[in-house]
Order: sequence, then C-alpha cells, then structure tokens
Amino acid sequence: MSLLNFLFAWRYFKAKKSTNAINIIAWISIIAVIIGTAALILVLSVFNGFEGLVKSLYSTFYTDLKISPVSGKTILITPEQLQKVKDLHEIKNFSLVVEEKALLQNGDYQSVVYLKGVDENYRYTTGVASHLVRLSSHDTLGYDIGNEDQPKLILGAGVANAIHVQTGFDPFTLKIYLPRKSNTEQINILEDISADTIDVSGIFLIQEDFDNKYGITNIDFVKRALKLGPDEYSNIEIALHDPSRADAVKQELKKILGAGYLIQNKFEQNQSLYSVMNLERWVIYGILCLILVVAAFNMVGALTMLVLEKQKDISVLHALGGNRNFIQKIFLSEGLLIAIIGGGAGMLLALLIAWAQIHLHLIPLQGGSFLIDYFPVKLRLIDFLLVGATVFVIALIASWIPARKAALQEFSLRSE
Repeated sequence: MSLLNFLFAWRYFKAKKSTNAINIIAWISIIAVIIGTAALILVLSVFNGFEGLVKSLYSTFYTDLKISPVSGKTILITPEQLQKVKDLHEIKNFSLVVEEKALLQNGDYQSVVYLKGVDENYRYTTGVASHLVRLSSHDTLGYDIGNEDQPKLILGAGVANAIHVQTGFDPFTLKIYLPRKSNTEQINILEDISADTIDVSGIFLIQEDFDNKYGITNIDFVKRALKLGPDEYSNIEIALHDPSRADAVKQELKKILGAGYLIQNKFEQNQSLYSVMNLERWVIYGILCLILVVAAFNMVGALTMLVLEKQKDISVLHALGGNRNFIQKIFLSEGLLIAIIGGGAGMLLALLIAWAQIHLHLIPLQGGSFLIDYFPVKLRLIDFLLVGATVFVIALIASWIPARKAALQEFSLRSE
C-alpha cells in the first residue's frame, strides 16, 4: 500500500457522505474494533497475571531441575557423582530427598500425607521456608526439620487442618506410620510398617496442591524408617543461578549420571499444568476474536456502501489513468485505516485500564479466599503484536470483498 492510497482513503473517510448511514456504520465499525482490541489485550493481560501468580507459587515448591528414577521409587547416587554435581558452577544449591506416603494420626484424626525427607539444603533450594506460619504466639517463626533421633515435621496447611493441628495452640506430637520395603507378598505389621512419633514444628501455606498433600521432615529419619541404603534417594532437587540455563545444565547432568535417571526442568515437572494454561490462553483468544469478526461485518457494510457512494469518483480516477489494481488498493486502504484507528485507540484504552488496575486495584476479586484481593494484570509486548496482527488480518479480509467489487465495476462518467 502506497501513501497515495492512504491519502485517498483518508479523504473518503472524513468526507461528508450523501447518506448519513455510511458515517454511522463506519464509526460503529471503529467502535467495535476499539472494544474488541481492548478486550483481547485486557483479558490476555489478566490471564498473564494469573499465570504468573500460579507459576510463582509452583516455583516455590518445584525446583529448576529434578533428578528422579526412570522406574521404581529410588535412585542410587554415589558420593563421587554428588561431588561432580556439586562442582557444576551453574548449580546454586541442591537437596537430597526421600519421598514416601505416610499415615499421620492425631488422636481420632488421621490423614495420608506425602512425606518428604529432606536435608538441610532444602530450605535454600526451594521457597518453602519463606511460607511458614507460627503454631502459637510464643513460637519463633523458624524452619526446623529436626534430626534422625528427634525429627520435626512441617505440615501443609490443608493436611494440618485435616488432622486438627491448628495455629494458636501448643506444638503437637503425632503418630506417624511409614511402609517399608518387603520381600514377601504378605505384610508383617511389626517388620514392614514403621511406627514413630514426631513433633510438628511448623505449617506452610503455599497453594492447595501442596498444602493438602505434603509434609516435610528430616531425611535421615525417613531413610532409617524405610530401611534405605546410604546412597539411596527418591530424587535430587536442584536450584540454578540462572533458571534459563536449565536445559544446558540438564545435558551436563546426563553426562555425569548416565542412563537410568530422569532429569526434568520446571515445565516437564508440571507439564499438564503448563499445557492446560497454554490451551486456555488460545481458547480465550479465539473466543474474543469473535468480537473483531462482528466488527468485520460492519466494516464490509460500510465499505460496500462507500463503493456505491464513490462510483463517480472511481470513474474519474480510471479516466485519469488509475487501473483496477489502484482502485482496489484505495478501498483496501480504507479498511486498514478503520483498523488502524480502532486498533490504536483500543490499545491505548487497554493500556489506560491496565495501568489503573495495576496501581489502583479498581476491580476486586470476590470471595476473599485468594492470595490477592484484586485481578492481577501483566502487560506483554507479544500480546500487543498478536492482537495488532489479528486486527490487521481481519480488516484486510473484510475490506477485500468491497475493494474487489470497486475494482471490477464498469467505469463510466456518463450520467444516467
């Protein structure tokens, strides 16, 4: 499209029409594009805000990399392999973990929990330690998993509620039962079930998926209870200095450890979550594009009426040397002009509303049970580019039919 085409298009757009309905339909088209553009950007931005919030919560519990067994429950990691892992300069910290289901009992209340036995590095590898709540007013808010002989338990808030371990009261001592390895089909309660007592030292509150499922304690206690070997673990959780280097570090770990180990980044550990969120994003995008399709119908009507209005002008341009391609480009430019005005105004409107929501929290979240009390908003350049491209394509398709009709009509300066 040349500048001359847009000059003709702009002149036709602002010129007074013989039929006022043409102006009305044209402005309805622009308003529809403004609403559609703003709605697309704002909804995608709110989705970005929730996505970022959910990912940050999951990142608190899941680490940048995780080494686990390809099959079975445990992996064997020798001290030599651990030293090589430790020597990788891109690894910030790592924690050895033993995980198994356990039964917790508090009087008449009991609950199954995924028990994570962790070492002292775990508090520096994940963000769990920063999401603890006090058990009672005289307790200090600290991370304490105890030792092998006197283990301490940090419970998810949902599990704690299920067995009536509540904040504001004295620390609780629970009974804990863990299944051990058995070489026989029949279970011997005395040999195959470990029964101990454990003190609750804290409660973490992160997200329901973790709060209702996990408890964290000392790894040596869990290994003893499960009768695991000295080099036997469930997984290794790794934090990196630069999370964007996860895939490169993953390849280095494969060289160190060899086969038989499953090494996953954050996306792979939560593949179903990220896949669903990505699918939801595109479904929302597709549904909101219908608003722009409605605007396109108005645009077709406005341009078709404009072609009928400007039949004499088209004949004059043809007589002056303008070919059919030139005529077609003028009306294509008219459609793109409507898209540019509507799309530009819609983006500015979306920016204004998003800024107000970010700084003033105008639209609250109802219910009061979420971590935040307002809709989160996160603007991304890629959303503006995507929406801009969508508006451009829809406008181009909508203006093609009337523009083609204008180019193919018979030219005549003779008055009927």
